[in-house]
Amino acid sequence: MQINRKRLIQVLVSLGLFLVILIYPKQIYAAFTNLVGVVLPLILGGVLAYILNLLCARLEKWYFPHTQKRWLQKSRRPVAIVLTLVIISVVITGVLQLVIPKFTTALGDFFSSLPVEIAHLGNWLKDTDQLPLIRKQVAAMNIDWTSLQTKVMKYFTSGLSGVFGSAFTIFGNITKGIVNFFLALTFAIYILSSKERLGHNVHRVCRAFIPQPLLQRLRYVLQVAHKMFSSFIVGQVTEAFVLGTLCVLGMWLFRFPYALPIGAFIGVTALIPIFGAWIGAGVGFLLIVVDSPLKAVLFIVFILVLQQLESNLIYPRVVGTSIGLPGIWVLAAITVGSGLAGVLGMLLGVPLAATVYQLLRNATNKRLTVIKIKKQPPAED
Repeated sequence: MQINRKRLIQVLVSLGLFLVILIYPKQIYAAFTNLVGVVLPLILGGVLAYILNLLCARLEKWYFPHTQKRWLQKSRRPVAIVLTLVIISVVITGVLQLVIPKFTTALGDFFSSLPVEIAHLGNWLKDTDQLPLIRKQVAAMNIDWTSLQTKVMKYFTSGLSGVFGSAFTIFGNITKGIVNFFLALTFAIYILSSKERLGHNVHRVCRAFIPQPLLQRLRYVLQVAHKMFSSFIVGQVTEAFVLGTLCVLGMWLFRFPYALPIGAFIGVTALIPIFGAWIGAGVGFLLIVVDSPLKAVLFIVFILVLQQLESNLIYPRVVGTSIGLPGIWVLAAITVGSGLAGVLGMLLGVPLAATVYQLLRNATNKRLTVIKIKKQPPAED
């Protein structure tokens, strides 16, 4: 009777939650969004700690692994964390120092040369015999310049408050993003410094409240997911380094300007699967077009060829091999992930697909082994 009552309470609670979700979906979604916004620094800190730990754990293995000195053993974790942050900061700062000054100079040259190009265009229009036709077409448009001026001034005056409001909103978002970043970084450092103790406490809580069979399955899934995600991150970094190196060598070979800064920037943006290199290619085009429009067009052709090589050969082999996922499924995971969640879907699609693929593969092999054993004839006495 007690078991039935307990079961009845569970059913009623589940039914009540379902009705609440069904009746108040907008309110629940708003509450969930607010909750995510509050704990976002903690979520980002956990993700950042997981990524940093891949390098930090390797540095700990290299830092006097066989020493018997107590002070070296105690300093292993702090030194590894500091070196991890320094290495990542140096790489990011170095790439930005290579790209930003060149990009700023290119923009300055572009705007300084813009009046000259406009003057050349005006001279060409004066010299060409199409100028009367152009004037005739402009006159035929019958533009009411007074009305147009009135609308422009009205839009400017009414939108001025909106511009200032947008400026304050952007400033607030930037400030909030900076605060969230430092909170996430602090939380990540705390996790890295005490990851064994945190892992032990989480394990104790899970053993206390999760049934043992379910806990074993959950632990198995998490182990497979950890292997896939860590292998994906390492493979993605390797692929980005290879792509950036090939870009630098190719640009040197074809005598494109700004080979090193553009190649380094493309290597960093290539951390976004498949499509990330196009961000670097756009910056490279803007840098080169000021120096030579023809070289800028040829650079885009070069990037198209390199991108095809990277998308169909390098990426599936480097990343797909590191996570054990066939190349066709890598491309499918990126396509579906980008369609569902944009850039975040691109980043998570491949390791999630690899995790599902590995779990399904292991379950299939286990199932086929059981079927094969059942079909074997019994041994004769």
